[in-house]
Order: sequence, then structure tokens, then C-alpha cells
Amino acid sequence: MLITKPQKLKTTHSNPIPFFSCTVQAGFPSPAEDIIENKLDLNQLLIKHPSAAFFVKAQGDSMQNSGIFQDDILIVDKSIDPKEGMIAIASVAGDFTVKKIGKIAGRFYLLPSNPNYKPILVDACDNVEIWGIVTYVIHKP
Repeated sequence: MLITKPQKLKTTHSNPIPFFSCTVQAGFPSPAEDIIENKLDLNQLLIKHPSAAFFVKAQGDSMQNSGIFQDDILIVDKSIDPKEGMIAIASVAGDFTVKKIGKIAGRFYLLPSNPNYKPILVDACDNVEIWGIVTYVIHKP
């Protein structure tokens, strides 16, 4: 799954959206509540470090088993230290990709979440750079 080059997040005035205090049942319906408890600013909820955040659009299907699909918007935080198990935006020989950081037999790899793709051995690539860690995925249901 390749992605286009990350775009710097532009800071703008946010417009908080009404946030209902009731939950929505994914099973049996519950009585509706008409009370708006608060307003919710998605920037405040989803972006912990605005100066280190950016959005990218996913392309391809190599991360589909991790819930990342074609045209999803990924929220990425450059301030998070990469660790095994995290999903990262990486530059591999100048091309951007989104993969899970993992180890196989003690060696680091960028792992796809689709068996149709092969892991990328990190130390075998001359030019691998982690640009940031994916913190949220936004996609249409």
C-alpha cells in the first residue's frame, strides 16, 4: 500500500460539532436521549500533537487486515517513537508506504496486513525512514 507524499496539516479554526452524551447501541436499540451534553472538536479528540501531525490518503490493499482501505484518511503523529506493533508511514527508497513495524527472527521488517504482499526487511533497504505513526484511520462505512 503506497501513499502520496504527506501534506503538512494546516491549522485552522475548528468548528466543534454537537456531542450527545448517550451511547448508540450496536445491538438492541435503547431509548433515545435528546440532550446534547457538549460540543466535540475532532481536532482536540484525534490530534494530540498538532505541530507534529499530518493527514495522508491510503492507496492500495496491503493493510486491509488492519482496517486500512483504499482512500482512507490516516492521521499520523511524527512525535511518537516507533515501536514494534505500531503502524507507521515510512519512506522506502524514496517511496512512501504504510506498514506495521515488526520483527521476524530478530530482524526488523515493515509488515503488510495482507498475505498477498511480502514484508520489507528494514536493514536490507539503504533508505528507510519512519515519518510517523498512524494514530487514527478515517473511512466511510
